[in-house]
Amino acid sequence: MTRASRPSLYGTLRRFHLSVALIAVFTAGTTLTGLGLTALRAYADHNLRLVARSIAYTVEAPIVFRDEAAAAETLSMIATGEDLTAVWIFDRDNQPVASWHRHGSSRFPALRQFVRDLLTSGPVDQPVFHQSQQVGSVRVVGDPVALLHFLLKGMLGLMACLLLTAVGAHYLSSRMLVHIIDPVRSLMRVAHAVRSERAFGQRVPPARIDELNALGEDFNVLLDELEAWQGQLQHENRSLAHRATHDSLTGLLNRAAFTEALDQAVRSAAAMGQRVAVLYLDSDDFKGINDRHGHAVGDAVLVGIAQRIRACLRETDRAARLGGDEFAVLLGTLRETDDAVLTAKRILAAMTEPFGTASGESIGATLSIGVAVYPVHARGGTALLHAADAAMYGAKRQSGATWRYAEAVAPA
Repeated sequence: MTRASRPSLYGTLRRFHLSVALIAVFTAGTTLTGLGLTALRAYADHNLRLVARSIAYTVEAPIVFRDEAAAAETLSMIATGEDLTAVWIFDRDNQPVASWHRHGSSRFPALRQFVRDLLTSGPVDQPVFHQSQQVGSVRVVGDPVALLHFLLKGMLGLMACLLLTAVGAHYLSSRMLVHIIDPVRSLMRVAHAVRSERAFGQRVPPARIDELNALGEDFNVLLDELEAWQGQLQHENRSLAHRATHDSLTGLLNRAAFTEALDQAVRSAAAMGQRVAVLYLDSDDFKGINDRHGHAVGDAVLVGIAQRIRACLRETDRAARLGGDEFAVLLGTLRETDDAVLTAKRILAAMTEPFGTASGESIGATLSIGVAVYPVHARGGTALLHAADAAMYGAKRQSGATWRYAEAVAPA
């Protein structure tokens, strides 16, 4: 099943809560309707019996004296004001004395009969007594129209209440879902950002629900640990990358990194018609310094030489320790060829100051420098470095503590 075809947590909980609310409302509505019908039926039967007793008490005299006109008049006066469909008065021989029927009661007889059967238990027969002897009876049939109106009004009121209850339940359910879904979505958003973007700095906001808030706090603690671990890993990676490309003693580039930077600079200069230069530097008496003062002092002198070389360069220039007491400098984007010579002279001037040792001694460490400029002295990076190396040996044979140009290559 794909992610798009799976139902969301919000939709699942929403449907579940809506189903529960509808079932609860339907159950409550059915129960209240049943109770209402039962109560209304009992009320209608009780009211019909009261009316029948009232009529029986009123028509006692007309029945005794067999006054049919008086019985009919009395019956009409009472029945007209009550919810009745028909009333019959009988004598002791069950012979009719008078009767009354409501006008219009013959319309929709099937519906009236259904409602009457639903809301009443049927006609009510009430005996008529005179001096403790039964002299007749009254039969009363209720009018279902009034009860139907009352029932419809009650049903409308009940439906309105149930509708308001459903709307309220739906609103409260939605609010509760918000308190559940929002923290889950925040957790999903942060987890996705961490997985896809490595954004370990993001955090899950607090939640109102205790369990979800505890989950978010634990997730944030985990992110703290991951962020610390990532920072340590990045630091170790930077340290390893630095060690792979830099000399451990002086901090300058090593031979491999310098050669790569030189090749790239020559390719860029060839594409843009620019000049680059390489200075090859070598100590004139480093072996003697090691022999006289020891390797620790020799290492300190190498570090001092690297610092002075770096101080004479631009930010865009690159310096490297190629090995032992050999150094190299890459000068990029030269306006004039002689700019490389000016840099070599600055380095030579910086090296005239002797180095001090912990014991208070002064140690001189002069350099011989070979200068090679692309494309004057070579056509490639490796050839340019070799040309500067050869020029350096020429400067060393000449007198030391000086610089010398490389031999120019023949025009292509």
